[in-house]
Amino acid sequence: MNNRKIQGNLFRLFLLVFFLSGFQAPAQSVISTADEMEIGVVEHLDEFLPDSISLINEQGQQVWLADLIDKPTVLNFVYFRCPGICSPLMEGIAGVIDKSELVLGKDYQVLTISFDPRETIDLGILKKNNYLNLMQKREEAGQGWRFFVSDSASIARATNAVGFRYKKTGNDFLHAASVVVISPQGKITRYLNGMYFLPFEWKMAIIEASEGKSGPTLNKVLRFCYSYDPVGQTYALNIMRLGGAFIMFFAILFLLYLVLKPRRKSSH
Repeated sequence: MNNRKIQGNLFRLFLLVFFLSGFQAPAQSVISTADEMEIGVVEHLDEFLPDSISLINEQGQQVWLADLIDKPTVLNFVYFRCPGICSPLMEGIAGVIDKSELVLGKDYQVLTISFDPRETIDLGILKKNNYLNLMQKREEAGQGWRFFVSDSASIARATNAVGFRYKKTGNDFLHAASVVVISPQGKITRYLNGMYFLPFEWKMAIIEASEGKSGPTLNKVLRFCYSYDPVGQTYALNIMRLGGAFIMFFAILFLLYLVLKPRRKSSH
């Protein structure tokens, strides 16, 4: 009888763990290997950007990406004609710059690069001005948030170096929303995925980049605990989600207790 109870408890524990695994699985499909991923971000933490990435700046001059990185740098790839996630991504960058305690242009910089070689810097300047008009720190961002275009060869070197993968579909592109944080030495130290960023994860990523420290993508954990409120335009602690996680955690502990607790010897 005791063996049946143990087997029954183990079976229920297995079902619960299986259910929790399915519950917490992401809605999007999981790619088995990085090589199979066509669209998304393959993290290249602790790798260095190559020296041979040429860009055209807002003055129409050719510059080298390696020469621009002299402080912690937030690097992001978009295309300026994008009808989808590029606009909310850059609005998210503008918003977190305004909320951050760090001084843009002094403590760090943001470099936005178009991965569409057909685009000109004039279009980039137009887009930049659109976002500056939304910001409180407009003057600061005008100097510290810079826009660039480039040729196809340099774009390929840059996107391959950071693991940013996208796919052309007609005149547009399918791509992820992500930014890459680079140390002053050109080392990839952090990825922040999504279109909105928590001020403290932004600050943490930049401070650690200034020290050359790399770290895992924490915003996956942070976004489990926090939900974006589009009405208040801020992140709020998701009490129901955390409560559900705690209930599941203690349920597992209780089942383990039932399975592993010592059995009393029956007295005759």
